[in-house]
Parts: sequence; structure tokens; C-alpha cells
Amino acid sequence: MINPELISLSIEAALLAGDAILEVYQSEFAVEHKADKSPLTLADKNAHDIIHQMLSTFPIPVLSEEGRTIPYEERRKWTELWLVDPLDGTKDFIKRNGEFTVNIALVRDEMAVFGVIYRPVTRELFYGIAGENAYRFVSVPGKKMHELLSTRMMLDKKKLPAVYTLVASRSHLSPETAAYIDKAKQEHGHVDMISSGSSLKLCMVAEGKAHEYPRFAPTMEWDTAAGHAILKAAGGNVFSWRTGGELKYNKPDLKNDWFIAK
Repeated sequence: MINPELISLSIEAALLAGDAILEVYQSEFAVEHKADKSPLTLADKNAHDIIHQMLSTFPIPVLSEEGRTIPYEERRKWTELWLVDPLDGTKDFIKRNGEFTVNIALVRDEMAVFGVIYRPVTRELFYGIAGENAYRFVSVPGKKMHELLSTRMMLDKKKLPAVYTLVASRSHLSPETAAYIDKAKQEHGHVDMISSGSSLKLCMVAEGKAHEYPRFAPTMEWDTAAGHAILKAAGGNVFSWRTGGELKYNKPDLKNDWFIAK
């Protein structure tokens, strides 16, 4: 059971962070580089500050890329935590292709149980409670939360394309992923491919627009937790390629295994 206040708070935090991201997106923004050489913009920073401030009103720790140095000896005591990526798809943001998102997930006992993904450019918001349902609505400025939730549509993953369809990363198509796609073509005769950025790939599987999302390239826990929860709520799951089991979170190493979302 997820506290309804947590649901409303996280949705509101995603929407406000999205507004802050759009302000930067529509300006001439500067790009910095983090220690790992990945890009960072003012949009990342502003969205992070908004989300962290809002989520901190509940006594649940927040873990994001900015907090990746928190020792596991401290984190291992957390039975519940927020996993946040304030701007997933920074490269897509810099390219101005609109395929970036705000990701907020609630993790309990290593499992993703609730997730929110917001795409600021189209104002589409997805959210889901594992074991219950997943939903999508389009945010309208000025509308109150209860008005927005009244327009939500339940995701129906049963309506899959007639042709077997895979969704893959726009910027991280590894040789292993390409080999998996070739194998799928041998098994299914014909395979349609969709390329997309950020956590939108997980949303596409949750919506039933694709059968699978294979990812044989590096990702971090905050990249996948929100989409994982939404996909579980829609009747699917994300499986570790190494173990065959469901992806787990708040591990000693915050890197994900390669995975298959389906």
C-alpha cells in the first residue's frame, strides 16, 4: 500500500521539476561535465533541488546521482528510499530532441514499488503502483491535482503490436544488443524497431507499444527504478540478464545488471 500523499507529492514534484527544466531548455544554457565526463546542465541542478526539497518533507531518504557517494554501510539500513533522476536523458536534452524525463521511484526492501516518469516537452506523465495499476495523463497548467488525476487513463499492456516490436536506446546500442535483435529476427521472422531516449523506453513497453526493451549497456539504479515500477504495475517486469531474477535496488554497487524489460 502506498500512502496517497506520497503519490500526490511525487507527481507534483515531477511536474514542478519539469517546469524548471523547460525554463532552461527554452534558453541558451551552458553545459558542464561531471567527473565521469557525462554532461550536466542548470536544468539538472534546479530539478534536483526542487525534488529533493519536496520529497524531504517525508522521513524517507533520497538517493540520486548526486548522492552516489553515500556509503553502503549507511544505505543498507534503509528499508525504504526514493530513487531519483531529476533529468534522465541529459544528452537528449542537449540535443533538444525532447526525449528526456524526470524519474522518481519509491523502493522498499530492494524492490521498485512505485514510480513516476514525466516528459516535460509533451507534458505526459506516467505513474504506477506495483501490484495495482499504471496510468498516464497529460498535465494541463493551472489544473489542481485531483483534476489531473481525473483525466488519467489506465495503461493496457495487453494491446501489443501484431509485429514483434523491440525498443532500443537511441544513443547506447551496444554490439550485444544488436546481436539480441538479430536473434529476435530469427525467432519472429520480422521485428519492428523503435528508438527512444531516457526512461521513455520502459514506458513504451508498459504502454504495450513494444514487446521488449533489451539493455546490454550500462545503466544506474535511478535510470530504471521508476520505469520498472510502472512496468510492474502494467503487468510486466524487468529481469536481470545475469541472474534471470527481477532487478533489485539499493545494492552495494548502484550499477544495474544488463536487463530485459518485457
